[in-house]
Amino acid sequence: MHAVNAPEPEDPEPRWLAGDEVNAWMRLIGVIIRLPAALDAQLQRDAGFNHFEYTVMLNLSTAPEQALRMSHLAALSHSSLSRLSHVVSRLERRGWVQRTPCPDDGRATVATLTDDGFAALDAAAPGHVEAVRAFVIDALDAGQLRELTMIGDTILRRLDGDSDDPAAHNQGS
Repeated sequence: MHAVNAPEPEDPEPRWLAGDEVNAWMRLIGVIIRLPAALDAQLQRDAGFNHFEYTVMLNLSTAPEQALRMSHLAALSHSSLSRLSHVVSRLERRGWVQRTPCPDDGRATVATLTDDGFAALDAAAPGHVEAVRAFVIDALDAGQLRELTMIGDTILRRLDGDSDDPAAHNQGS
């Protein structure tokens, strides 16, 4: 019996977005572009640093002893280690963060929020929280806030590779 060479499958047609999918995607893109710019503008104007720097210092401020391994801080900040390293360098130059070797693992580095960094964060927090309320929180009702949280969690899981989509698990098998 001879094996019959089946014809190569044609490239499948792209699954184009339509109707509500296009509308939802375009709204998300608008938020992704405009919200960070608005938050950066408020923080730059009122505190002299950007939203990502604020996020890094906030994550350190809530950690035990206001210190975290850089790799863990990168994960909490939804950042690459490379991007975080550049930002921490800027924060170090301002005296707001200090880096030291990890006492448990000499290959790792720990970032610690300094007292001056905490003071800068503390001074920036009221204006930043007011901006977050004005742009997002107060624009939504309680149900929409819960939905936004679930939507954000779902998208972040996908971005982290933790998908419930069977097609994603079958890729590469």
